[in-house]
Amino acid sequence: MVPDGQVEISAREAEVLAAIAAHRSNAQIAHAFHISIRTVESHVSSLLRKYGVTDRRQLADLVAESRPGTAAAASSWIPGAAGGALAGSPSAGAGGGAGRGGAASGALGDAGVRGLPGSRTTFVGRAVEGAAVAEALREPGLVTLLGPGGMGKTRLAAVVAAAVAEEASMPGVFVDLVPVRAVLVARTVATALGVTERPPQTLAQALTEQLSSTRALLVLDNCEHLVAETAELVELLLDACPDLSVLATSRERLAVPGERVVQLEPLPAASDGVQLFQDRARAVDSNFTADPTGIARLCERLDGMPLAIELAAARTASLGIDGLLALDNQLRLLSGSRAATSRHRSLSAVIGWSHDLLDDEERLLFRRLGIYLGGVDLDAACATSPEYSRGEVADLIGRLTDKSLLVRRGARWRQLETVRAFALEQLETAGETATARERHLHWAATTAAQLESQLDKASSDWRVLFGEVVDDLRAALAATVAQPDPTAHRLARSLGHLAFASQGFVEAVGHYQAAADRAEDGVSAARDLRSAADVSLILSDSPATIRFLLEAAERAVVDGNVRATMLASAVITLNRYPAGAMYDTPRTESAQLLTEALNEATNDDPQVTALLATARAWEHGERRIGADTTLAHAAVDAARRSGDPVLIAGALDALCVAAGNAGRLREARKYALERLELVAPLPRHEPYAAAEIVDAYHVAATTAVATGNLPAALPEYQNLPPLVSNAGDAAGDLLAGDRSYLWLPRVIRLNGLTGRFDECIADADTLWARWERAGSPPQEWMSSALAVAAMVHGLRRDGSFEVWQRRALELARAGSDAAAPVLSAVAAFADARVAVHDNTRSRVLVEQAFAEFGELWWAPYAHAAGAELAVVAELPDAEKWLEAAATTAGENDWAEACLLRARGTLSGDLAVLRQAAERFAEIGARFEQACTWLLTPDRADDGLAVLAELQVSPPGNG
Repeated sequence: MVPDGQVEISAREAEVLAAIAAHRSNAQIAHAFHISIRTVESHVSSLLRKYGVTDRRQLADLVAESRPGTAAAASSWIPGAAGGALAGSPSAGAGGGAGRGGAASGALGDAGVRGLPGSRTTFVGRAVEGAAVAEALREPGLVTLLGPGGMGKTRLAAVVAAAVAEEASMPGVFVDLVPVRAVLVARTVATALGVTERPPQTLAQALTEQLSSTRALLVLDNCEHLVAETAELVELLLDACPDLSVLATSRERLAVPGERVVQLEPLPAASDGVQLFQDRARAVDSNFTADPTGIARLCERLDGMPLAIELAAARTASLGIDGLLALDNQLRLLSGSRAATSRHRSLSAVIGWSHDLLDDEERLLFRRLGIYLGGVDLDAACATSPEYSRGEVADLIGRLTDKSLLVRRGARWRQLETVRAFALEQLETAGETATARERHLHWAATTAAQLESQLDKASSDWRVLFGEVVDDLRAALAATVAQPDPTAHRLARSLGHLAFASQGFVEAVGHYQAAADRAEDGVSAARDLRSAADVSLILSDSPATIRFLLEAAERAVVDGNVRATMLASAVITLNRYPAGAMYDTPRTESAQLLTEALNEATNDDPQVTALLATARAWEHGERRIGADTTLAHAAVDAARRSGDPVLIAGALDALCVAAGNAGRLREARKYALERLELVAPLPRHEPYAAAEIVDAYHVAATTAVATGNLPAALPEYQNLPPLVSNAGDAAGDLLAGDRSYLWLPRVIRLNGLTGRFDECIADADTLWARWERAGSPPQEWMSSALAVAAMVHGLRRDGSFEVWQRRALELARAGSDAAAPVLSAVAAFADARVAVHDNTRSRVLVEQAFAEFGELWWAPYAHAAGAELAVVAELPDAEKWLEAAATTAGENDWAEACLLRARGTLSGDLAVLRQAAERFAEIGARFEQACTWLLTPDRADDGLAVLAELQVSPPGNG
């Protein structure tokens, strides 16, 4: 930072000069350096005198003129030059790598980097490297800060990231990968960004959606143990997010195309090394003084490693610089992890020297704590050493913390990464690794079980506790092999349950599979796979659900009832939740599964009997239509005898679908409401119950729309008993709220029918985009929502009507509306309603609205709109169509109001038209109310005003 090489200035003057070049005021400089304004003024006066200039601007110009590239870049990354704390301030971090704060958390927000590690020590040196990183980050892409462990990569990355993000007014997030293991990088980044799964989108797809919306900075700290997986994620994100900057710290290049590497070299021993040592030594002993030459000699022997310097400085209170130099022969060279460079061996030597200063008890606990990835609380520490009392362990932890071999964070302690690696080496050397892993596993299983026991407690902070230990729980499970092991099985099941409760659905499936592989018997394995099947069902992955159930049936060969349960559940899933190729499954195949289930049942178990009865009802119905009505009644009776609310709700769904597809929509609605009452008290964190909860709320919304009871279809308009008044929240929680596109269809349909046209179109755009990003999986049932969106586009005459009709067909996987039972009625309704608004005179569309539909949920809408079209088109047999529509209109409030309007239009009876307008108002159909007002002279202007607000032209030829 010296503009003229012949001018000598102190280190503090250089810092002040950099701040002046960054246009900081004296007050800002004083605050950042924790010095007085008078002292700053003194430094400024000295600089003015030394450089022979008269004001601060000239000083700043001298810096820019003398080093136009480096000076500008350096001043831009120094915190304070970008609006943050100045270099040297405690809030800026430290040049050494001895400290790292808590895990990153929080969603990507405004300018600034979330999750930055905190530090109470000053930042020293690194001006050249910092400027290089800052300059590289000005362009999107990957920048890797490369260097061995303990070189201060984390601290420098945090400082530069904070400055660059603030200078560029861009948001960012800092993600520590130290505790992360294979296949969990994307999930960890998603957690830091506040991104949750949007089933069945992958986390990577959700991440790209979050990061592609703005210029952002992603800091990935300590990538060396996950190079391949991190590189794959970074490459994916950069390909999808052209404005994203990624700053990675690693001991190894990520080898991503376009990667820019900044190598972090040791600190210059005679300058920055001395300053770092003095700073840290004075933190231990405020009266510390020593000859800089001796300090430089020690720093040189430590290869300029920031962590080594900091650890040595921490001993100055007891040894002083002379004592530290006298201990030089004890700094043995020890190999590190993969790279055995001299610098890494020097770092290991410092840790080894610190280790040699411990007594036997301290060494024992030190090496045993190395088995924990995410740190320990007192209970975890005690689990490593059962031969010691709790008080003895607490005393040892305190002593290790005092000697800088543990870092305290609240009620938890953690070994630094390099220190932990050394501890693990010592554990292996002592021959205690196997015992430590066994104790770690037992601790993990016990801890996970304790967390599970808190899931039902409203005041529990289990999520916070789970977040603190989850990495260790995963690691303990990963260290086991796929063979019968009661402790590992218990951990895997608990971990699956906890992951599910925290909305880690895909992870939960994996843990339940791991549990099955570690179960001591086939029946236990079958139950684990049943849980995996339940979670897959929530992910709307019916094929995976069936695979798990059939595998469970194979594992449970020794128990006929369990095997029958799995087979019957597979039959139910195949018929109840068909998607894609499942529609084409031969009937003989599912019939054979049902026969096997019936033959396997060995006694009159009420639950097995209820499942078999429900499976029989679904199997003897039509796969694209629903269950057999008579058998569904029998299934409900059997389920009620079992007393299991999940089985009762499932059987009621068979009856609900059978009634709905027979055109008895209000009856179906009654069954849907009964299901809501049953599932409302059930625990959402249990996969067995949650699968039924999600479906119950979906069907409740579907039946509300099917009966035209629009106010009941959204949580804020729920007209349900108090027990289920928060109906929307339950399923929303399970599906990660409205961020899951699986929950969007119900909102799109309702918004289209109630006149929330902007919301309808926006949500449809989101649904389509997310469905495509998820790989366009089979989700035929969602196509009705796109048909409603097409109707809205048609009413607005914006040219997108046909586009969305085609999209509905694509989602329904059909060549025409008639070929898609799930789509035919709603598509006919949309066509007829748009034709009415456009005054289209089409008998064909009228007849289409009264076709034989494969499903009848939307039939009243289609019939009513078709009959109204017959009136508008002035067909001579319009009365006949009105009478035909009346046969189904009684099942639907919207259809009844529509027929009133059609009859009023035909007869010219204003009283009937006003009554129709009131009926539309009662169900919140604002657009339809406005269209009805247009037919009454006294409210026509009001109707036009509403249409203008909704961006819809008045009815007539468009």
